[in-house]
Amino acid sequence: MKQEIILYHSFILLGSLLIFVVLLHMLYHRRSPSAIIAWILSIIVMPYVALPLYFIIGLRKRKNRYKKDPLLLDNQDFSSPLANKNFRLYTESTQAYKVLLDSINEAKSSIYISTFIFEYDKTTKEIIEALILRAKDGVEIKILLDSIGSIYLYFTQYRLKKLRDSGAIVEFFMPIFEMPLRNYINLRNHRKIYIFDNQKVLNTGGNISDEYLGKTYSKKRWQEIMFLVEGKSVREYFELFASDWFYASKEKLKPLKQEPQGGDFMLHVVPSGPDMQRDVFYEMLLCKIYEAKEKISIITPYFIPNSSLMEALIISKHRGIEITLITPKEANHIIINLSRGSYMRELEENGVKIYLHQGAMIHAKAIIFDSSSVVLGSANFDNRSLFLNYEVATFIYNDTVIKEVQNWSDMLIKSSAIGAKDVSTTRRIFENFMRIFSPQL
Repeated sequence: MKQEIILYHSFILLGSLLIFVVLLHMLYHRRSPSAIIAWILSIIVMPYVALPLYFIIGLRKRKNRYKKDPLLLDNQDFSSPLANKNFRLYTESTQAYKVLLDSINEAKSSIYISTFIFEYDKTTKEIIEALILRAKDGVEIKILLDSIGSIYLYFTQYRLKKLRDSGAIVEFFMPIFEMPLRNYINLRNHRKIYIFDNQKVLNTGGNISDEYLGKTYSKKRWQEIMFLVEGKSVREYFELFASDWFYASKEKLKPLKQEPQGGDFMLHVVPSGPDMQRDVFYEMLLCKIYEAKEKISIITPYFIPNSSLMEALIISKHRGIEITLITPKEANHIIINLSRGSYMRELEENGVKIYLHQGAMIHAKAIIFDSSSVVLGSANFDNRSLFLNYEVATFIYNDTVIKEVQNWSDMLIKSSAIGAKDVSTTRRIFENFMRIFSPQL
């Protein structure tokens, strides 16, 4: 009995010490009050779950000897965008599939692919077969997959044998078992970058699977945007991929030799994530909201903003800016549905127009600011994308592209219900309660 009492008190003492360490860590790293409150509440409610979770998912910027080297891109401040000779938008899944497959088949020297999810289905099998043929023709192929996002393929890598045997190199970002000392399971590579011959880039918010693109039309397929870039911004996408590839493989890619041509499409490529010394994308997003003169249109699958973004949107609405939010009627995760409701209702109470899309799930991410710029890419309007994941967003300053995205937005609105749906008092209270945990979502 005495030993049991000693063991019990030792366990309590260890738990108290760990709580103290967690609190000191949060204070040392100047975590936001909302994040601190969320973690403290979690530790009080479920200490034996929350404490280990903090050390798994509660860490953000990489600051140990295993960290990914910070990105040092030339244009990562509020500087001028770069000129590009070509930019094309694809909002239909079969178009996106065709341009991806054509780009693979037409590549002459190299294909670099980075994506979060790579499924093993009908669509991806066709893409894998095309990559195998190109590799056998001598095209250099490097594929970077996130080990959590592509977890099914990670555990069934025998499916990649033919691809690897053809000469293609496939690496997994932060492998679950191979790099335990530098693994941060909460910090995922959510970037989607496809580079062909270092001359052309495809970028999207979607992943590689039949859920996002395919040869034939499917009304169940998620709504997504893909775009093609040729010009000076290719170098920035390449540097992003090269940085992520080096972290995963320890192989340095040779820098681009020639300077791509400029043109009429002005782009600003802005990465975010633990490898950035500052949250440049988040800062630019706030600035754009406050600088808007007429309207802001937000298209996002996951809308869980922090207090600063909410305040910026509400203040902008109060100063006369027309603001619309287009988001799925039902997101693909129940936790998202429960967490976003409170924010949508607060915006609606302040005059923001809420549109709940009733068709296929919207997975595209786009924000239109007046008629001056639109931002596309992999980042959602939530804390995970803004502060945890490795992401890339692209600000586009071109009237034609902005108009195209606006037309697509108008089409989504036609298939949407107006207004956040009313809910019971019990659910409303629970949704408001979920705001406490939103910094971790």
